[in-house]
Amino acid sequence: MGKRRRASSNGEAAGEALSVPTGSAASIGLRDVARAAGISTATVSRAINRPEVVSAELRGRVAMAAKQLGWVPDGAARALTTRRSQTVGAVFPALSVGDFARATQAIQAELLQAGYTLLLACSDYDPDQELRQVRKFIERGVDGLILVGQAHHPDLAALLAQRRMPFVNTFVYDPQTHGTCVGPDNRKALMSMTDYLADLGHVRFGVIAQSIRNNDRASARLDGIRDALAMRGLAVRPQHFAMGEWSIAEGRNLFRRVITADPRPTAVICGNAHLTVGALLEALAMGLKVPEEVSIVGYDDIEIMSHLPVPLTTVRVPGQAIGRSAAQVLIARLEGRDLDIPLESEAEIVVRASSGPPPADISSLPKDPS
Repeated sequence: MGKRRRASSNGEAAGEALSVPTGSAASIGLRDVARAAGISTATVSRAINRPEVVSAELRGRVAMAAKQLGWVPDGAARALTTRRSQTVGAVFPALSVGDFARATQAIQAELLQAGYTLLLACSDYDPDQELRQVRKFIERGVDGLILVGQAHHPDLAALLAQRRMPFVNTFVYDPQTHGTCVGPDNRKALMSMTDYLADLGHVRFGVIAQSIRNNDRASARLDGIRDALAMRGLAVRPQHFAMGEWSIAEGRNLFRRVITADPRPTAVICGNAHLTVGALLEALAMGLKVPEEVSIVGYDDIEIMSHLPVPLTTVRVPGQAIGRSAAQVLIARLEGRDLDIPLESEAEIVVRASSGPPPADISSLPKDPS
């Protein structure tokens, strides 16, 4: 008698060995996998596109056959069948800095767990470039998009609506657009930091702001500083205000300009981590005592900020949590599920050694420490 073959729970004959055809991997197709696994092409298709309806045994046979043949499912063909590419596009203004890098890793991990692949692009704070990248992602058939902020190219909203493209904005929260954004209330975060310094007794503030060019989050943070001061009858003097981008060198140059103004500020608020690090390094190079003569605080919390000669007080934004929540919101939307999670991420003031009360006798400070 010949060897018996056991019938699987899906009615397919399951042999004990796989019959692997010869030929190049490029020429391998669905039929070859089905033949090697001893099952029908329909069952292979179900195992790939709807694995939950196929037994674990059959999924294992398909996986083993695909591995031995070096076969990878045709994404374009699969998309035609399921109308899904299982890809998500994300456009970030920058990729290698602080919270954006942490968020990207969290988004990728969450998407992979749900069976999606992340495609990533960098707009460099250019709305025209962001629009082009979004168009390319849509042309490639992405299922959804993750963007940063709410200030986009005027044509972007119409494009997303026309294509009925699910999306979520990150690193921003606005109660008026609840459900489309995940992140902190940037204005509230810097109001809290300004209030913290004012409660210590500071009345003369310097600001090294991040550029607000195509950056609604930086603009909201600047509004937070100004609004908090205005509520106390205070304001930033023109000579105490400067604006920069992302570099430590720029932070050093702008700090020197602000701190040598007359009269000198006793607290300097910086718009991002790199500007803050630059400000502290320049203060130490100028022989200033931090925080005895000047307090320096920032926004975002990169690792070096806690390891400098004077660890920096800053606003910590939960980048990983924002990325994870954004991915969860988008996946739920794609799968037609309700999701009950907080969409506003609370920013935290991390108090370190770089902040303290103002000098007891401000008038005694030298006007130009250089």
